[in-house]
Amino acid sequence: MTKTKRVEVAILETSDVHGHILPIHYANNQPNEVGLAKIGTLIKKLRQQHANTITVDNGDLIQGTPLSYYHARIDNKPVDPLVLVLNHLKYDAAVFGNHEFNYGQDVLKKAVAESEFPWLSANITKSGTEEPYYGKPYVIKELPCGVKVGILGLTTQYIPNWENPNHIQGIDFLDAVETAKRWVPILREQEKADLVIVSYHGGFERDVETGEPTEQITGENQGYQLCMEVPGIDVLLTGHQHRSLAGKKINGVVIAQPSHQARHLAKVTVALENSQGRWKVVGKDSELLSVEDVAPDPTILEMVRPYEEKTQVWLDKPIGKIKGDMRIHDPLKIRLRDNALIEFINKVQMENAKVDISNTALFDNESPGLKSDVTMRDIVANYIYPNTLRVLRVKGKDIKDALEQSASYFATYTGGEITVNPSFTTPKPQHYNYDMWEGIEYKLNISRPVGERVVMLQYKGKPLDLEGDYEVVMNNYRAGGGGNYFMFRGKEVVRDVPTDVSELIANYILERGTIEATVDHNWEVI
Repeated sequence: MTKTKRVEVAILETSDVHGHILPIHYANNQPNEVGLAKIGTLIKKLRQQHANTITVDNGDLIQGTPLSYYHARIDNKPVDPLVLVLNHLKYDAAVFGNHEFNYGQDVLKKAVAESEFPWLSANITKSGTEEPYYGKPYVIKELPCGVKVGILGLTTQYIPNWENPNHIQGIDFLDAVETAKRWVPILREQEKADLVIVSYHGGFERDVETGEPTEQITGENQGYQLCMEVPGIDVLLTGHQHRSLAGKKINGVVIAQPSHQARHLAKVTVALENSQGRWKVVGKDSELLSVEDVAPDPTILEMVRPYEEKTQVWLDKPIGKIKGDMRIHDPLKIRLRDNALIEFINKVQMENAKVDISNTALFDNESPGLKSDVTMRDIVANYIYPNTLRVLRVKGKDIKDALEQSASYFATYTGGEITVNPSFTTPKPQHYNYDMWEGIEYKLNISRPVGERVVMLQYKGKPLDLEGDYEVVMNNYRAGGGGNYFMFRGKEVVRDVPTDVSELIANYILERGTIEATVDHNWEVI
């Protein structure tokens, strides 16, 4: 094998693709600057420019669009379309993200079996052991130049706080930092890797430059710790937070995070020199390459065409009518007072869970609401996650605490325009963490300090009993404490409703044909 004195290695990363292959908005089929079809064009071009490349997907690949939903839930027999594309692009490895588990282990195991690349996660193990549950902890790749690259896969350990327990049965999620401390020396000392890459489906709980906490330290995003506490890492590929990060180093470790929905391809360039038979890293940097104005790869478009055609037929299937207005004209106003869309979703949840208190969120500011003639496209454009429902038995105090957490969504009002608390927008938009309730009556005064904003709280016309027991339905993410709703964590689960909420909404409309938009004005922000 020919060895050169100095070489460059290009490491290419996608992360949080969330099912996006085609450059379209599924809500209306309009063009969108996203997708693996565009990423494929970039990857093929870069491989022509660089003789030594490594390509990694960093997780949250197989969930997130109607295309991926249709494949997982309606027609799971063909090869997973996301895996098909990564096979075509000859990825070297993929890492498990938290959303890989959303469709259950059967769907995930099938996708792994169809992959022509290894799936990595050193800290996802069989319960009670350190044996990897899926795939392998790491992979070693020897490049044409002779450089030996070790890639270690890690996944946020926080998954049990969100995921349906049935989907992660028999699995332990170990601490990512402690796991890296075990495996990085193996890559260095036993495998003799010249270049060590850690691909971590997680982000940063601290400012990447100052180290100051930027969010509550829970262990969900341990990227900063990995750089500071684990010697021997050259490159840290990250994700999960949907941030755009490049051109920075932490403790000498170059980092990258390429946003989400395949909007960017992260490129890390590492220079190595050979001295006395060993390669040494002498330079490294990272950048993000946008897919904007990049032509999609025609081969990929053709590969996914059969999947897309079936998905489009399913999306345009009429399911019923809305009498009245359930459209969204202003997402901020939706969160300021009771509205027909949120009330409707809460009604669907209450009927299916057989309880009279419910909460839900407007997940995305791009949600269009429901127009008069409803199709599956309208449902999935608004309810974008494959959540299921869970009924918890909680105290009245837990409900009040949850309302205070939601009320913190707003910056303290001092006159003028109402604005969103930066902690819900930076570093990652978290509009889905503002809940709106049905079955109780409440008012939130956002002129008051955070934690003291619930100024009226009643149940059936009487003050809510803070020590009383109440059964509340919510999605599985919130029921696990996701979004800093720690008051719900560990509460008694009265029942699970295992069907996806989007399917429950569709069935509710199908059974009735016409839904009347109603608003009972049970809550408002003042």
